[in-house]
Order: sequence, then structure tokens, then C-alpha cells
Amino acid sequence: MMRIPTRFILFPGCLLLMTAPKTEARVWKDASGRELEAELAGRQGDSVLLKLPDGRTLPYPLVKLSAEDQAFVRGQNGAEATANLAKLPASSVRKPLQERAWPQLVEVAAGSVEIRPVSEDALNRKFIYQSEAFEFSSQAKLAGSMMKEIARTFEATKTLLEALPWGIECRPPDARPRFTAALFETREDYIAAGGPEMSGGVYDTADSTFKIPFPSLGLQRLGKTYTRDDNYSSGTLVHEITHQLMDEYLRFLPKWIIEGTAEYTEMLPYKAGIFRAGAHKNGFKEDVEFWAKREGFMPSIEGLEKMITMKRAVWDAECQTAQDMRNMYHRSQLLVYFFCHLDGDGQRFIRYMDAVFGEVDAMRKFFADPRVERVPGGGFRYPRDFPPPDFNPETAPFKHLPILVGERPWPKLAQEIMDAYKSIGVKVTVTP
Repeated sequence: MMRIPTRFILFPGCLLLMTAPKTEARVWKDASGRELEAELAGRQGDSVLLKLPDGRTLPYPLVKLSAEDQAFVRGQNGAEATANLAKLPASSVRKPLQERAWPQLVEVAAGSVEIRPVSEDALNRKFIYQSEAFEFSSQAKLAGSMMKEIARTFEATKTLLEALPWGIECRPPDARPRFTAALFETREDYIAAGGPEMSGGVYDTADSTFKIPFPSLGLQRLGKTYTRDDNYSSGTLVHEITHQLMDEYLRFLPKWIIEGTAEYTEMLPYKAGIFRAGAHKNGFKEDVEFWAKREGFMPSIEGLEKMITMKRAVWDAECQTAQDMRNMYHRSQLLVYFFCHLDGDGQRFIRYMDAVFGEVDAMRKFFADPRVERVPGGGFRYPRDFPPPDFNPETAPFKHLPILVGERPWPKLAQEIMDAYKSIGVKVTVTP
């Protein structure tokens, strides 16, 4: 389950480092009038780097400075920032579409799951741990071996997303050095922190943090320590981590692809840091069997056009109960699996995700440009001659759907989906 905030807030998705010309120490003021003497040492994302008299360099959000100080920073960094921006790579090296293939086994590198304790504050129930790509805030102290097991699932899911031919580039949001996760000792603590009542974990886009209670991690108290439950399943965890890793993509995807891709990764057989991605058909059929036997859901998509073009307000209206929501997730999984593996060679979905990456890349460049100014409350300002990419939630998620649907009328596509599933021994009912 992913929480979509009612207010659409945009976050930069890349780390932008800009050095500033050497300046003398000056007195800085924040928006409330508090003062601090420091030198301007540069920019990091949406923050200025302030060098204190004792030699420490601290980041401070630009939008929290006084209007005068914000103007000073822009004046100091304008020309050099523009030059540095031109040097930034548009993205990492991406494989050509024709060279991408579905992996067989995806195994996390051992080094990425090494855990480093950062801080321990028993009084405030806050223990910080870091792996290669994640920072974990836990309400209770956990043994290094326990945290390593948890981190392995997070890091393995990231390795999987980067190995799939979807072309996902996993970057922490808001220019953070790592993705963040908050681990809560009880469900009550989790719900008090904003976790939905019916969920086992949630990626909260409002603060870009994965939130999950200990029971959903398979942790149970034994004396003064925590141990793993032998019946623990990593499915919910993988699902929500997928949302977190695709954070920058979410605003450009319809809900059925957001949930369908997370259901897809959750479906893949996983154990001890290894995804058997090549066994996707087995994982899918096991899910279909579970739906029928345990949930009474027979694979079906009633109203294909409505499902594929569904806006988020309509999705929310269709998910009034837990059963309604499960059914929508299942239909989303049916569609994503079809486009990935049964719609010809799956190239339509790969090309679609590549087009979505183009939107993500445009967003990164837009927010990295020094002409874009952040303002308190999550908004931003920009010159009239430098318009932003399309972030409108009413239009942006549907811009590239023609790549998937092509020239196929809805009745034809509905029939193709049913025939494709029939070819692998799965009966699916689809209406246009």
C-alpha cells in the first residue's frame, strides 16, 4: 500500500553539488530572525553549505533563510551553478532497449548489506543504522545480525529493480544520501506515526519514508531482545520497498502500474537475498491459485479501458474496503504481467517505462537548474520562459499510455489479454 498525499508535493530527485566562490564570514538570518555567523561553502541540493568558525560545514535548507540571504546565495552561485549544471550527466549509462533482458537470478552484493550503527538514543527510543543505500531508524536496539537480515531484503529489492529491464534508476528523493525507513516497535506506534490501520507497512510519500512495525518484519520479543518469526514472509516488505525505490516515477504512472509493478516484484520467489526472477511464471500462477482458493477472486478485469485510464480519485473510490483494494491490486498485477511477458516480447512495456524515465530525467534537470527556487510549503518558483515538465496528476500519468495500447481498440486488446493468458493455462475474463 502506498500513501498518496492529498497535496501534490514535488521533490528533487538528484544530488546537485555546486561549489561557491570563496566568501568571507557573514551573519546569516533564518526566516524567524535567528542569526548565525558562517562562510558560504557551496550548495548541496536544496541546501546551502555553511562553514562555521570551528571548521564544521553544515547544510541548511535554502528556503528557511531570510529573503535577503536567499538572494545573496543566488547571486554568488548563479554563473558557476549554471556552468556546473552543464557538467552533470543526464543519467547513468543506460542500456539500449534491445539489449535489455529479463534476469534469471538477482542476488544482492554482500558488501551492500553491511550494517553500521550511527547513533543510539534509548531515552528517545531512536536507534539509527545504515546499509549501503538505506538508513533505518528503529524504536528499539537490534542486534547487528538482525539488522543485517532486514537490510538484506531492502538492498536485494533495490538490486532487483535495477536489474529488471524497466530501466529504473533508484535515487533517494529530496537529495538525501540514502533512502530512509522507520521501524516501529508496536502496531500502535506505527499507526500513531501515520501508518494506515489496515496496512502492514506503507511508503509515505509525504515524508518519503518507508514505515513498518516490527511484527511485519517478523520480529518478536524474546526476553530483552528480538528474534525472527519462523513464519515471516517478506512479501509486503518487497511491495512497499518497490514504491519507495520508484518514488520519482510515481507522479508519472497511473495507479494500476504503481501497484502492479509492486505486486510483480512481491510475486517473484525470494529467499536470503536472492530473487529467482526467471521463475516469474511459477510465482504468478501461485498467486492466481491463492486468489481463487483463499480470497474467492477469479482473475478478471471488468472494464479494461476504465482500469487502464483510471485517475486516482476514481481508484480511491473503487477501494472502499480491504477486499475491493485487494481485487484492484490483483487486476493491476494481471495487466503488468501481461504487458511484461505475454504481450509479444514485452518491448512495449520496456519502451513505455523508458518514456516515463524521460519525464523523470526532465524533472531532475528542472529542479537542478539554479533558476528554479524552492519556497516554503513544498512549492517552487521559476521564470516564465523556463516552464516545468508536466506534473499535473490529471494528465502526467497517462501521457505515454498509447505506447502500451498502440492502435488496438479496447475489445481487441481485451481479447488478446484473454488469449495470452489461455496460452499459459490461466483463465482470465476481460471486458472492454
